[in-house]
Amino acid sequence: MTLNLRRCAGALLGASFLLLSGCGYALVGRGSNLPADIKTVYLRPLENRTPRSQVEQALTRAIADEMVKRQRFSMVGSPDGADAELSGAVVFYGATPVTFDPSGRATEYEISLTAQIAFKRTGQDQPIWSNDRYTFRETYPLEASNVNYVDLEDNAIEKAAERFAETMVSDLLEGF
Repeated sequence: MTLNLRRCAGALLGASFLLLSGCGYALVGRGSNLPADIKTVYLRPLENRTPRSQVEQALTRAIADEMVKRQRFSMVGSPDGADAELSGAVVFYGATPVTFDPSGRATEYEISLTAQIAFKRTGQDQPIWSNDRYTFRETYPLEASNVNYVDLEDNAIEKAAERFAETMVSDLLEGF
């Protein structure tokens, strides 16, 4: 009986290995549908098409940090030495109260960021990868005694930018 159990376990393990290797399984951040000859990338600072100042700077900085962390590409400071270019624009920013206290005062806000992102070979118009409606949200509390609303909002923007960059770079590398 033990011999049959070992054979079944071995067969199951072998079948699992074949299924996983045949379905394109790869570790997150390691697979890529991007051309292998792209080694250097220029990150063009994102445009800001919203009334909220500096939101594009937070997103650009977070994307640059995430690209460096992933180590798939070398980042360069100009399009001249780049194989590809990542560019885009922040097209929407909103801060909306989502939770209220009994007197009607907002106690929690949600910020929402939407951006258009494109990854193209340098000098070409056709994107290799793009997403026109990348949206991220982040909530943050606002206590009645807290007069630093802008600081809390800035922190929420930074957090949303980090999550945005992590997901966007994963999607870029994995081809989603």
